[in-house]
Amino acid sequence: MGLFNKKKAEKNCCCGSSCTPEKMEQAETVKTAAGVKVLGSGCAKCHALEDAAKAALEELNMDTTIDHVTDFAQIAAYGVMTTPALVVDGKVVSYGKVLKKDEVKALIQKVRG
Repeated sequence: MGLFNKKKAEKNCCCGSSCTPEKMEQAETVKTAAGVKVLGSGCAKCHALEDAAKAALEELNMDTTIDHVTDFAQIAAYGVMTTPALVVDGKVVSYGKVLKKDEVKALIQKVRG
């Protein structure tokens, strides 16, 4: 009976690949950096959120660049399981939906005071 002789599957990282301590440390340092980030695979929804964030930053006269994080290890380090997600100064403020410019603007003002 082959049912009882199955090998246990090796457990990999949550992102599907085997993460090393160096990769996890790098993801943690990236996570704490100040700025605005869009987390996602690069789909149309992710780009729509990035465009809304750019427009909101322009209206607020903030000269902040937006980083688009596509590495799933880094996304998992934020605890995000549903993308697109918006991160402001290391804090996840939204995930799983595309925000409009005014919604992004309100979230940025709330986090940055």
